[in-house]
Amino acid sequence: MTSLRRRLLILVAAVVLLAGLATGLVLHAADRADEANRPQAGGPAVSSGKLTLDRKNLLTFVNAAAGPHRTAVASVPSADPGAGRTASDLKCARFYAAAGTGICLQSDTGVLKQSNRALLLDAELRTVRTFPLAGIPSRARVSPSGRFVAWTVFVSGESYASAFFSTRTSLLDTRTMKLVPSLETFSITLDGKPYKAADVNFWGVTFASDDDTFYATLNTADKTYLVRGSISGKSVTTLVENVECPSLSPDGTRVAFKKRVLSRTDLWREYVLDLRTLRETPLAERHSVDDQATWLDDDTVAYALPTEGKVGSTDLWSVPADGKGTPRLLIAGASSPAPL
Repeated sequence: MTSLRRRLLILVAAVVLLAGLATGLVLHAADRADEANRPQAGGPAVSSGKLTLDRKNLLTFVNAAAGPHRTAVASVPSADPGAGRTASDLKCARFYAAAGTGICLQSDTGVLKQSNRALLLDAELRTVRTFPLAGIPSRARVSPSGRFVAWTVFVSGESYASAFFSTRTSLLDTRTMKLVPSLETFSITLDGKPYKAADVNFWGVTFASDDDTFYATLNTADKTYLVRGSISGKSVTTLVENVECPSLSPDGTRVAFKKRVLSRTDLWREYVLDLRTLRETPLAERHSVDDQATWLDDDTVAYALPTEGKVGSTDLWSVPADGKGTPRLLIAGASSPAPL
């Protein structure tokens, strides 16, 4: 057998082997998806229905319960979160809504390619505009008026706990459709001085009610900061250290956030920061919370925690914002809460 023929046979064998592996991966993924799409005994009651974002007294979320409505945007009455949930046809990895405007981050994973996009939604959950995403969906927020939308994606790495990760946070004016592709173009004032660095990352935007002020996390030189930003001024200013994924209270006076409790670990505790005094209050939740909390009202915050015994599933919990009380299960099999 000639050397050339031997090499060709090896090449053909390698191609056949890779094709077999690819087929196996596809079948395995399809089997897992099929299993997740089958309802499980004892699961929540979920039914198809119309969901609109201009209704009041609803709590919307991404349904994580197994069944055909898994990852669908769903809703329950705010006063009865344990009630049967109504699921829309829209499926999202992350979702948020306010004032009749919604944002849905989608991620379709294939064998060789992953497709990520942001859908700007109207009150009827119809897509107004689609934006390609540079990475894996992470955070999404809408301003109280519905005018501004922000989202964060992981450009590299898969979580904030990764040794090496990079994020990109974008800001959209829904009136003009002007997109700021990255907050890294905004000027930075750190500890009272202008600051520039190649390792700057932003994530976790939360909006004030004035359609200009926002808060976010700035990461640089292995430190995280809470920053106050101005959309019109295209600038941010640091306030305090060790703040991640801030969420502004409805009255605009406090920020709920996750605080890293051990350096270089993925252990976080949920805190509330008083913006007037910069006093921090630890909340009663003792589990590590890797989420951007949502205020249900001025007294209560909600957040997702992994479902015990179920890989890839989360439950929504709530806890008083004053550091007292105890956490309680809000909605089993759910993520991305957004009160209407």
